[in-house]
Amino acid sequence: MSPEQHLLEYDRRHVWHPYAPTVGADPMLAVTAADGARLQLHDGEHRYEVIDGMASWWCQIHGYRNPVLDEAVSRQSSQFSHVMFGGLTHQAAVDAVKALVDLAPEPLDRVFLADSGSVGVEVSLKLARQVQIARTAARGGTLTRTRIAALRGAYHGDTLGAMSVCDPVGGMHAMFSDSIPQQLFLPRPPSFDADDDAVETWCDQANEIIDAHRDELAGIIVEPILQGAGGMWPWSPACLKHLRQRADDLDLVLIADEVATGFGRTGKLFACEWADIVPDIMVVGKSMTGGYMTQSAVLCSDELATEVSRGPGGSLMHGPTFMGNPLASAVTAASLGIVAQGGWQDDVARINEVMSRELTPLRDLDGVIDVRVFGAIAAVQVDSPIVMRRATRTAVENRVWLRPFRDLVYAMPPYICTEDDLVVMAAGMRAVVTDQLTHTSLEES
Repeated sequence: MSPEQHLLEYDRRHVWHPYAPTVGADPMLAVTAADGARLQLHDGEHRYEVIDGMASWWCQIHGYRNPVLDEAVSRQSSQFSHVMFGGLTHQAAVDAVKALVDLAPEPLDRVFLADSGSVGVEVSLKLARQVQIARTAARGGTLTRTRIAALRGAYHGDTLGAMSVCDPVGGMHAMFSDSIPQQLFLPRPPSFDADDDAVETWCDQANEIIDAHRDELAGIIVEPILQGAGGMWPWSPACLKHLRQRADDLDLVLIADEVATGFGRTGKLFACEWADIVPDIMVVGKSMTGGYMTQSAVLCSDELATEVSRGPGGSLMHGPTFMGNPLASAVTAASLGIVAQGGWQDDVARINEVMSRELTPLRDLDGVIDVRVFGAIAAVQVDSPIVMRRATRTAVENRVWLRPFRDLVYAMPPYICTEDDLVVMAAGMRAVVTDQLTHTSLEES
């Protein structure tokens, strides 16, 4: 048995993968190397070189083995890899926070470092609640504002609080509905280019729900302008602007979950810029570290942090063991240093242009519902659930790594992809779509 076969067999018997069963699971592929935008894969018999259309679940924006990020990790590991963040600080964490503050819109200048996107969302929900606790205490009232308004079609993570603000019907967490906080859900906003009538209709629907529960709400959470795992759905900036106004009117905390959209993915540094608004709380993660380490951050104004610090509890009631991890912080500072140079703007424009050109013709195929290209995101929606095993094989045979879900074949590639890389990636997406439609047609006949 080859080393690759031994690895895959042990994995099959003992490793539990995300959103995968342990019985009848699709076969895994072993990664033997990664460099730039490419992965070297092995299925136990054959080797494949593929372009990573997923950027390792949307975070590896600068590519694998980036020399700047490699050096940052190596330099920090030669000093110390971890110290607790309670009562201590260090240069790597301060550098990471400074890089975040320098990029973030004013007045978001207070940063809480967390472990992952899901944990960042948890922290943001707790922070919104503590803001309302502090405000209620200052007025000498009784707390009633404990619920969060979210959007249909939303995805915010897999931990308990984050699950509560994911779509309760179309999301992945319906089986937990009896054990998570019961939140409020506004309709999914209309598309990015929706006309005034569609926006007005949505605003009226949202207002009806918000006004009916105004005394219960602590805040509103959104994935600004692009819902990711909920369907790669770009939505109207006018609707986001409306939610900012309603939050102001009712003294609610507006949370922007920019874990997937932050640092250029939508064509703006932060997706909130499409609506020209600033949230009260912003959560970032994923590409923050360039995909090297797990780290996220929750940003708010110093004024908001002061409210919480002077309220009951006296602090934000959260404290991850690995908060401010030096290795993660060092690579965050290095990654955001690359982002600050601004080259991502040309990269995202290139991805958008090539994917639009190469994928738009698929709209003419029977069985294709929509083709959506927005920033550095491209998605083809079909009229049947994607058969993952067949889709993976087709993609790999066409030199691309893709991970479709539900009825979507999509890519969120590394920014460093060349035009040639993107042409190959789009061809792989077309092959997966064509294979899916062909087999669906055969099954129906």
